[in-house]
Amino acid sequence: MPMSISPTSSMPASTTSPAAVLFDIDGTLVDSNYLHVHAWQRAFSRMGFEVEAWRIHRGIGMGGSHLVSSLTGDPPEEAVEHLKELHAQYYGETLGLLRPLPGATALLDAVADRGLQVALATSAPENELSTLRKVLGRDDIVSAVTSSADVDTAKPQPDIVEVAMQRTGVTAPRAVFVGDTIWDIRAARRAGVACLCVLSGGIARDELNAEGAAAVFDDPAQLLEDIHTTPIAALTTTAAR
Repeated sequence: MPMSISPTSSMPASTTSPAAVLFDIDGTLVDSNYLHVHAWQRAFSRMGFEVEAWRIHRGIGMGGSHLVSSLTGDPPEEAVEHLKELHAQYYGETLGLLRPLPGATALLDAVADRGLQVALATSAPENELSTLRKVLGRDDIVSAVTSSADVDTAKPQPDIVEVAMQRTGVTAPRAVFVGDTIWDIRAARRAGVACLCVLSGGIARDELNAEGAAAVFDDPAQLLEDIHTTPIAALTTTAAR
């Protein structure tokens, strides 16, 4: 069984703390990216911004403020906040459609069974995160969790990855990040952590590879099938020492 700690507490970095696998959630473990796209498109349209869905999809994984600024220029802060509120409202209307991606929960179980810590390293707001955790149903094996409340800057900045490492008490060589976007890869790279990627977020394999993904898999199920070929296997060897 994994070490049980408070999801919001920090452990001192130590070679005795079990190594950790840090998971993004949206598009990586839960099939939510396109629900976010639709919600953002409705929000933009409501505020008079005509933004194509494909452009929004390219920004999924950024923090909301960064996504808005990248797609609309530099609107006033009150407009940014209203857009984020509308997105939350429209996304909330689709929560019944959320499902774990193929193999997601089995992958989390397998990581925990290997004696590694499972951390949810996301910049999702607390209300969204609560729903995503219920969809996954694996809080009993999660050692640490992050949310948008923990950092001032979201991916591609490394803050979320660094907070997750602090909370699991590991250093970069004893962590692996699993994500689905180029923003995940950039954040992990800046934190010095290897990043595995899945295609379930909708980003092309070649692009993820070009950004520096350690390996790319169709979905969590394929990652689990080939887990012995990934840096997670090396973490398992370290944990067994």
